[in-house]
Amino acid sequence: MGGFFGAVAQSDVISDVFFGTDYHSHLGTRRGGMAAVDAEVGLQRDIHNIENSPFRTKFAGITNEMKGNAAIGIISDYDPQPLLIRSALGAYAIAFIGVINNSAALIEKYLSSPGGFFNSMTGGNINNTELVAALINQKESFTEGIRFAQEAIEGTCSILILTNEGSLIAARDKVGRLPIILGKSEGAHCVSFESFVIGKLGFEKLRELGPAEIVEISAEEIKVLHAPQQKKRICSFLWSYYGYPTSTYEGINVEMMRYKNGEIMARTDEKLGNATNVDYVGGVPDSGTPHAIGYANASHLPFARAFIKYTPTWSRSFMPTKQEERNKIAKMKQIPVHDLIQNKNLLFVDDSIVRGTQLKETVDFLYENGAASVHMRSACPPIMYGCKYLNFSRSTSDMDLIARKVIVELEGEEGFNYIEEYSDGTTERGKALRKVICEKLHLASLEFQSLQGIVEAIGMDECELCTYCWNGKE
Repeated sequence: MGGFFGAVAQSDVISDVFFGTDYHSHLGTRRGGMAAVDAEVGLQRDIHNIENSPFRTKFAGITNEMKGNAAIGIISDYDPQPLLIRSALGAYAIAFIGVINNSAALIEKYLSSPGGFFNSMTGGNINNTELVAALINQKESFTEGIRFAQEAIEGTCSILILTNEGSLIAARDKVGRLPIILGKSEGAHCVSFESFVIGKLGFEKLRELGPAEIVEISAEEIKVLHAPQQKKRICSFLWSYYGYPTSTYEGINVEMMRYKNGEIMARTDEKLGNATNVDYVGGVPDSGTPHAIGYANASHLPFARAFIKYTPTWSRSFMPTKQEERNKIAKMKQIPVHDLIQNKNLLFVDDSIVRGTQLKETVDFLYENGAASVHMRSACPPIMYGCKYLNFSRSTSDMDLIARKVIVELEGEEGFNYIEEYSDGTTERGKALRKVICEKLHLASLEFQSLQGIVEAIGMDECELCTYCWNGKE
């Protein structure tokens, strides 16, 4: 994923941007970066690898090394950024979050003139942030360039620019899949992915940018460069998975949505008479926990933490990108509470079930520690499509997804014509899907939240939500 923060003020902002960026550490694990501009020093930039040490540690001395009345910072799960760019538009620093699916075609179409080149990274890939900047530089203004880049890019592209003149330019992606929030304090403004960061740093939340909206931010004012468009497709996983619990998007708090989501699942189980012999309800920590609290509250079953994540050395919710490393670390983090597992019938709520490999490790771990039975509830519908808009649930193939694998096992690729039925737990195909996954993961029972249930829990019109990974609708 990734997330960014920026601030501009009449005084030095490095400390605010350091802490503001650090508060986005749950969104990525590979690179952290900051850039600032000062009237005397000019543009400055620092990037560190944060795979084995968190942002706060790597940038601990930044307030002594960097200065400026305007700065930006980013946590990136892929490319090193922000980048410093010099072009006909002037010198600037740029960061972006999202995904570009047609980078090769863009380079061939727009940027393959004689003598044109990109810096090559490991494996021969280019830095997508550099590609975004190159597209912007095709036009005569930042506004025209950003609009051109966003229209040309297949995927998602939210942009934060720091100009050499000391202003910020923020652009939300064209259908608003990701949030960008503005804040204000005396003599200063800020821009953030996560809303809670604004209040923690003493700013007052002003508003969220609309889809495709572009603004220029100075210490004194916020100027709209491009008005928002009406079409919105904000990512539903903001609430169900990767958003921080204290954040609010489109006026809806993440933690409260997760409680409501769990309550809806509990009501559904009660209606269907499912999992009636449960001793404890728990979450697959951390993001599954609030869904489980909501389930426990509505079902009047006791909530318990049957295992605890060891967070002093594995404190971050996102894991390495290699699946085998993810599985190993997930297993090492889990510490059992034997009195809450031994001979107990347990029901867990996970935020989602993607490939199923990590969840199987967890279920096996519970049985190894004496659980009598393990029931599982997924806080979202079966994931049927790898996300092509964000870096969450992206796969080299849709066939990495456990739901897709099971459909092929049951009736071959012909089954893909009945994905809606497989998603629905009340149909024969839906029941068959759940039965096979139960057998694979050694579960006593399994159910997924319905699409209607998660839309109800979020509380927005379905037409304003991106639900592509569940139903393939763009």
